[in-house]
Amino acid sequence: MIDLTGIIAISGQPGLFRVVAQSKNGIIVEALADKKRTSINSTTKVSSLEDISMFTTSEDKPVSLIMKAIYDKENGGACIDAKSDDKSVTSYFSEILPDYDKERVYTSNMRKLFNWYNGLHSSGNLKLKEVAQKEASGEKTAKPVAEKKAAVKKTVAKDTSKTKTTTGVKKTTGVRKTGVA
Repeated sequence: MIDLTGIIAISGQPGLFRVVAQSKNGIIVEALADKKRTSINSTTKVSSLEDISMFTTSEDKPVSLIMKAIYDKENGGACIDAKSDDKSVTSYFSEILPDYDKERVYTSNMRKLFNWYNGLHSSGNLKLKEVAQKEASGEKTAKPVAEKKAAVKKTVAKDTSKTKTTTGVKKTTGVRKTGVA
């Protein structure tokens, strides 16, 4: 399967985006094509690629499995151009997913899938799940124990004791007072 975690499609905007963070009024995303970050309002329709599937004659097939079939067919390369004619797009898609529902899967859906695949391929985000998991676990285990201990030592306990000021008035830490302290 292709790793599609955190990759979304936004209604009304071309291309794919990666979720960077959550803001007060929505989410902050980064475009995969040009790496520009923008804030998306919480009322905007957003679809995660992990949740999208296509109709088949038996049961729905997730987009990640279909992209894996394209990846295997092309040996990790780019697929057919989404702007090709309808017959070539349909024949290529039937090679990838022969049991797709011909009444409910339109040519525009196929083009969108090929556009997403080529976008992921060109941006370098087209990775298999097993490889992505190994990379993530390798990064976590590669951190030496000495660095972990140094990170723990950097956390300093906050001094909560009360101290006297020069005028003899007690000043408490962590409490903001109005007026002269």
